[in-house]
Amino acid sequence: MQLAGQLWGRMQHFEVPEIQAMLEVAKQQVVPWLRPLTSNLISPGGSLRLTLTGHSAPVNAVALTPDGKQVISASDDKTLKLWNLETGKDERTFQGHSSVVNAIAITPDGKRVISASYDNTLKLWNLETGKDEATFQESSYWVRAVAITPDGKRVISASYDNKLKLWNLETGKDERTFQGHSYWVRAVAITPDGKWVISASHDNKLKLWNLETGKDERTFQGHSHWVRAVVITPDGKRVISPSDDNTLKLWNLETGKDERTFQGHSNAVNAVAITPDGKRVISASDDNTLKLWNLETGKDERTFQGHSNTVNAVAITPDGKRVISASDDNTLKLWNLETGKDKRTFQGHSNAVNAVAITPDGKWVISASDDNTLKLWNLETGKDERTFQGHSNAVNAVAITRDGKRMISASDDNKLKLWNLETGKDERTFQGHGNAVNAVAITRDGKRVISASSDNTLKLRNLETGKDERTFQGHSNRVRTVTITPNGKRVISASDDNTLKLWNLKTGKHERTFQGHSDRVRAVAITRDGKRVISASNDKTLKLWNLETGKDERTFQGHSGWVSAVAITPNGKRVISASDDNTLKLWNLETGEEIATFTGEAPFYCCVIAPDGVTVVAGESSGRVHFLRLENV
Repeated sequence: MQLAGQLWGRMQHFEVPEIQAMLEVAKQQVVPWLRPLTSNLISPGGSLRLTLTGHSAPVNAVALTPDGKQVISASDDKTLKLWNLETGKDERTFQGHSSVVNAIAITPDGKRVISASYDNTLKLWNLETGKDEATFQESSYWVRAVAITPDGKRVISASYDNKLKLWNLETGKDERTFQGHSYWVRAVAITPDGKWVISASHDNKLKLWNLETGKDERTFQGHSHWVRAVVITPDGKRVISPSDDNTLKLWNLETGKDERTFQGHSNAVNAVAITPDGKRVISASDDNTLKLWNLETGKDERTFQGHSNTVNAVAITPDGKRVISASDDNTLKLWNLETGKDKRTFQGHSNAVNAVAITPDGKWVISASDDNTLKLWNLETGKDERTFQGHSNAVNAVAITRDGKRMISASDDNKLKLWNLETGKDERTFQGHGNAVNAVAITRDGKRVISASSDNTLKLRNLETGKDERTFQGHSNRVRTVTITPNGKRVISASDDNTLKLWNLKTGKHERTFQGHSDRVRAVAITRDGKRVISASNDKTLKLWNLETGKDERTFQGHSGWVSAVAITPNGKRVISASDDNTLKLWNLETGEEIATFTGEAPFYCCVIAPDGVTVVAGESSGRVHFLRLENV
């Protein structure tokens, strides 16, 4: 049922007559469907070769067997998994840890694996049988990293007690403790000759240690934030470190000199791997991407896009041709390093898109993102025309004035901002909430603004003066969203307290509470006649409410994840919902019937319908903004 949408989402940019002809044939289907107006999904022929799914929580670490045929992953789901790299098959699960597994290392002979966990232990596993052969108790602190000496006889662990420990792999004996960091030790690596240890810490430093004596030989300073990882070049002469300052640094191991800084990621860099020839580096970041760098020039040669959340770890196959990445989206991905450059790069934000709004004339779209910015898009072409910068934290919501000339944004920095849509100028900042501002709505007369906050309140402000005119109190948890009835007299709010509330805009009086959802209410929309309300919840459902009676008239079931957003078509007959299950769904408002579904590659966080009633814009967790059209509806 989704074949046509998937073909259009992945292949419409191919300038091949046969493909274009196939797309035109697919377009002729008579069932309702959502047609992507731009290539909004990963296309064939790109760098992505395979996605490995099976973990039920974020994947924190990955390691390749010496022969390059299998992969070991470690996850927040307390397990390790063994994967066949050719087939993507999950061949074995290693269970035994009682908490998050943070790091893994494979012995040089490829027969055993060491894992480090928040349960304060390291475990030694037999790779062939999956048996837990030994447990190393790391006092009372979480173990964050692990590395094995080249001879396979000893292990170095790094812990949240700011120390490293040297263990005898056969006896399990704790042979030495390395002290010197002033904060958590996040990563550790051993030089190819087995004589030196490099550690990376949340004290923003790296340290070089003598493995035999435990002596702190050198400190590497230069990063302005936590150092997340460390890797040593194959010749053992230089070190690469990624950091929360969004950069990587290349250090001379002998002198401690900072030789080069790699800049290009828009968020923290979590991990790094060096190709076997020592010429290029792959980095993994909180901006959901990987980057390929030339080690000598520092040039950013390629960006790998496809993960829908933070990329935590990366490894390169022994032949240097493929890359494995691990992510908070619960997957691992296999990439081709040399070939398959995608014909286009997805345009958009560098982090999750939380809200979208369309100007009254239907020509422009505004998106708000976790990357602290808003963007102006041409609805006809899908082109990113302007970026609005000024917030110091994630932008959660946006509303456009009825004349289409200005917009209001709401942010985790506890502020709202008034922008001139034409010039991009920040005209005014509204302060007063004691916590993140999650939503905003403009009154019908365009003179006032309602904001909803994690401080459990709503506030009414004068748009021109910025004056705080009224506070609405009554919710017992953060207020997620707010909307105003068509007659402009009442306000609907939805909250993490699982309820919706109806307020009198003039008096601030609480008139009614809508109860029925079993989890947080994330979004709400009102029908054009102002008589009914649709709510979207973390309980995976939508509900239709009678505004006057408060009665729950219908429940829409079908999503398998949180429902993050909801929008009603201008004719009031259909509903679009966006969900963490990676789908957009079209519903019949009167019957509750599911009419059509579009499946993306990441959780959808927001959606809106243009005045034409058929154009849909949706934003998702990877930063992409999707443009689609309702067909045969």
